[in-house]
Amino acid sequence: MIVHTVQRRGTATARLSRAWLLSLAFTVFCCLVPGRAEAAGLEIAILKSSDLKAYRDAIEGFKTTAPGAAIYAEYDLRGDVERGKRLAGKIRASDSSLVVAVGLKAALAAKLEISNIPILYMMILDPLKHQLTAANMTGVLLEIPTDRQFKVMRVLLPGLRRIGMLYDPNKTATKLKEAESRAAVHEFQLRGFATEHEKEVPQQLRVLLSESEALWLVPDSTVLTDESIRFILESALTKQVPVVGFSSELTRLGALLSFSLDYGEVGRETGLLAKRILDGEQPLPLKPVPVQRIKITVNQKTARYLGIAIPKELDSLIDETY
Repeated sequence: MIVHTVQRRGTATARLSRAWLLSLAFTVFCCLVPGRAEAAGLEIAILKSSDLKAYRDAIEGFKTTAPGAAIYAEYDLRGDVERGKRLAGKIRASDSSLVVAVGLKAALAAKLEISNIPILYMMILDPLKHQLTAANMTGVLLEIPTDRQFKVMRVLLPGLRRIGMLYDPNKTATKLKEAESRAAVHEFQLRGFATEHEKEVPQQLRVLLSESEALWLVPDSTVLTDESIRFILESALTKQVPVVGFSSELTRLGALLSFSLDYGEVGRETGLLAKRILDGEQPLPLKPVPVQRIKITVNQKTARYLGIAIPKELDSLIDETY
């Protein structure tokens, strides 16, 4: 009886040992085998609208955070929509696991021709306006959320109540409407001054400067031209109305502060989103993802002229001063 008991125990021990070894082997296998986003041979197609430096910077940023083992196939539309459709068709028939569309023309071509591969777009202003909302499509915003801008403006200008915005109803009415609803949250009154032709800028600017405590500039090609930019900034400074812009160049020219994005950061944010999607995240984000790292520039000379002190709590957020 004793012998049989020992044999049974030995058999049970052997079974446990085999099970333990199998479990250990499986654990080691899981640790060694990469997830899909890190798998060797993963192909990512990059479709760009044209060969602009801004696009190249964004693509370079994308590659720094995208899956490290990816193989890239790059295609250039050269500004030709029909060529873009042909290239998108070629990508559709390829082994690509993801498409990165850089610029509006590339995104539109990809949306039209590709439905079987996830598409990420970047470097596009107002993507929802262009209906980049296919089930297999998402991307990264090329603008800074209004809430983030208003939050900093409230800290910098605690007594500010009335903000004016020059806008072309045919181009930036949607931006104004969205911003009006957010302004109330930060106790601002935002008013738009319609400018349907660049010749209307001087008159509307005079009215705005007489009725507003700050001028908020947004990208609008009717309002902002090579001829009008300096006029707007100089007129506002003369009336001692601070200007909030959207590029460091505007700050350098005299705007009190500007919020802007580094194109490399746009690319890096897109790369992080690519990892999530290739790791199986479903469904794709319905709205484009905002860039987390923004650039804030301040013109100290303008601030002194306007008698505005920069709060210490903003010091760590400011990237450049002029």
